[in-house]
Amino acid sequence: MRRFSCPSLAAALIVALSFAPALADGPKDNLPDSVRRIPPPGVEVPPEDRQAIEKDLAELRAAIDGLEKSLAERPALLALLPDVEVYYKAVHDALAYDEIFDAKEIPIAKKLVQTGLARARELAEGKASWNTATGLVVRGYRSQIDGSVQPYGLVVPKEFSPEAARQFRLDFWCHGRGEKLSELAFINQRQNSPGEFTPPAAFVLHLYGRYCCANKFAGEIDCFEALADVQKHYPIDENRLVMRGFSMGGAACWQFLVHYPDRFAAAAPGAGFAETARFLNVFQNEQVQPTWYQKKLWRMYDCTDYALNTFNLPVVAYSGEIDRQKQAADVMAEAMKAEGLELVHIIGPKTAHSYEAGAKQKINELIDAAAAKGRNPLPEKIKFTTYTLRYNRCFWVAIDGLDEHWEKARVEAERGRTTTGDAMKIKTQNVSRLVLEFPARAGAGAQATIAIDGQSLKANFVPSGNLLTVRLHKTSGGWAIAKEPPTGPVKKPGLQGPIDDAFLGRFLMVRPTGKPHSEALGKWAADEMQHAMTHWRRQFRGEAPIKNDKDLAADDLEHANLVLWGDPSSNAVLANIAGRLPIQWTKEGVKVGDKTYDAATHVPVLVFPNPLNPERYVVVNSGFTFREYDYLSNARQVPRLPDWTVVDISTPPSSQWPGKIGDAGFFDEEWKLKKGE
Repeated sequence: MRRFSCPSLAAALIVALSFAPALADGPKDNLPDSVRRIPPPGVEVPPEDRQAIEKDLAELRAAIDGLEKSLAERPALLALLPDVEVYYKAVHDALAYDEIFDAKEIPIAKKLVQTGLARARELAEGKASWNTATGLVVRGYRSQIDGSVQPYGLVVPKEFSPEAARQFRLDFWCHGRGEKLSELAFINQRQNSPGEFTPPAAFVLHLYGRYCCANKFAGEIDCFEALADVQKHYPIDENRLVMRGFSMGGAACWQFLVHYPDRFAAAAPGAGFAETARFLNVFQNEQVQPTWYQKKLWRMYDCTDYALNTFNLPVVAYSGEIDRQKQAADVMAEAMKAEGLELVHIIGPKTAHSYEAGAKQKINELIDAAAAKGRNPLPEKIKFTTYTLRYNRCFWVAIDGLDEHWEKARVEAERGRTTTGDAMKIKTQNVSRLVLEFPARAGAGAQATIAIDGQSLKANFVPSGNLLTVRLHKTSGGWAIAKEPPTGPVKKPGLQGPIDDAFLGRFLMVRPTGKPHSEALGKWAADEMQHAMTHWRRQFRGEAPIKNDKDLAADDLEHANLVLWGDPSSNAVLANIAGRLPIQWTKEGVKVGDKTYDAATHVPVLVFPNPLNPERYVVVNSGFTFREYDYLSNARQVPRLPDWTVVDISTPPSSQWPGKIGDAGFFDEEWKLKKGE
């Protein structure tokens, strides 16, 4: 491991707003029966201030509603409306949900409403000065997940102008843990601080990341939705994207760089955490005792399992010498070494949880050099590993099927050229389907020679949009060329589970309107639905969309993952598909394979391809599966439940579980039941 120690230039710790130190109460936060609320309750807002803010909010709401109508025929201006709406949402939600955490935020709230009103007036006049401004700019987008508007901050370089022909480097910044970092606080920061790193002639995209989830789940999708919105308005160089973050943001940086290794020119994680069990032991003094399926589910976000994916990505890690969160870079260096890779790890001498000045300079030198060189979008050699089809792609290789989820899958691929076309050497492990994709170019249809796992195949590239592709699938006789994607119920990218995966895309809660099997079941389902909606707003900062079962439209079935609450007696949609689910649920019992559970006290919770539209999920009786106890440490914020569980509702829900887990497991690669482990 290469380590750089830089001379200390100051004794004081540098703690910026954008990377507040992680908050943890040590042993107090290891007690599941005594869990503090996150976010915490706010302070009392004096009635006269509340009335004044509500009056201005009503004016802003009316202005937004008016703009939605008046700009309906002017799509370019209408697309800028989220830049106004983020100000309304930030102040409205802080006031409505008791999230003004300090009296000093009251005048900030008043100021933000006025900023929103000023932007609304500009749009009404057909203007948007912030769209061409340089410096600190706050913007917003409408998320496809739940329809909410989400904020992001930009540092726009002075070199930018609408007429600029050049493309610009962009650095992402993931913020530190902040349990009081409401949208109001975030927007105020982004209007007043450029943050820790402002490289010359580069954009800096400050991600809100859906609050305080270490940019996981919806916070992960936030990164790419925000980037897509930035690219609508500014000329960004796709080959000069840099991922950065510190503390909780350092953890976010680790997870982005190993799960999306082909997106960035370089990455610079600072402190943070890189996996669950060892970090909780070091930082939280917690001896975790996971179930067998939790241990498998850790493989979704444990970055140490994905260390191989740094093969083509320059990574410059930073730690303070006396920071406990140095553990993250240490375990990643260990995991990379096991793959024959070396981590560049810069150490700030005698420094705790902050950047040391000399180290910061060295980081900038290395990252700037990597960004200047840029990402190679078509490397000749790829090494890639994954445990789930949620993360299946690395440059020109896409894993389209696994032999078994949550076990290590690996691809090593090398590409060369011959007089007749491409020649590739590929070695795989735990892979059942593979797609090779290259940008369309002259010579479409040229033959590729593929040596894969000891076999030799010849295939013609097939045009697919702006790509040329070759599909491979494993048969009983070995690898073969596949003409089409697989049909039938198979796990594939975006439809592979577990339950939490359904909340990384557009979803819709479906409320039952009928009479349940039993009063106890009806109450449990109603309470858990309300819990899911309340905690979606608190932890992921959006209102969970909801409809009654009898009000679903064709568009809902086509575009949304349906979250069905209740039972086949109370939910009309569930009644329609119950016979086509692998777990049978009737008034007599819940049948899982050769086991039957008492329907009076047991409820199935599961994810499955929707029988009414197999390209989308259906979820039965669950929101995201980690709960209040897990909010206390970001390292705990990983899926708690697998593809399916049977919950004994005679045991009340807790801060960790929706009841007593009677049985649980994963569906196989064809979405069929298999025995638990």
